[in-house]
Amino acid sequence: MTDHTHEPEYLIIPNEDGEEEKFEIMFTFEHDETGKKYMFVTPAEEDEEDVGDDYQEVLAFRYEDEDGDFRIEMIDEDNEEEWDMVEEMFNTLFSGLELEEEEDHRE
Repeated sequence: MTDHTHEPEYLIIPNEDGEEEKFEIMFTFEHDETGKKYMFVTPAEEDEEDVGDDYQEVLAFRYEDEDGDFRIEMIDEDNEEEWDMVEEMFNTLFSGLELEEEEDHRE
């Protein structure tokens, strides 16, 4: 059985209305060829009853964190090469997690 316990990290991101929303950082990675950094986040559920097993929204961002200056931006869907790379990473990461969870349930 794999132990997935860790202290979650959170990020506050203003929405288009300027209201701050809290997101849990699920995974960060750096692209080997470009050196660009990416993260997958999901909205932090404040109420345990809102957490559903069927669907979890995941957003992908490109970010920079240099000398305490943190900048984040949405990935442009029109940039097909970057979007495809991020989507492939997402599918690789989270298909593996689904398999681990299935194995954990069988034990």
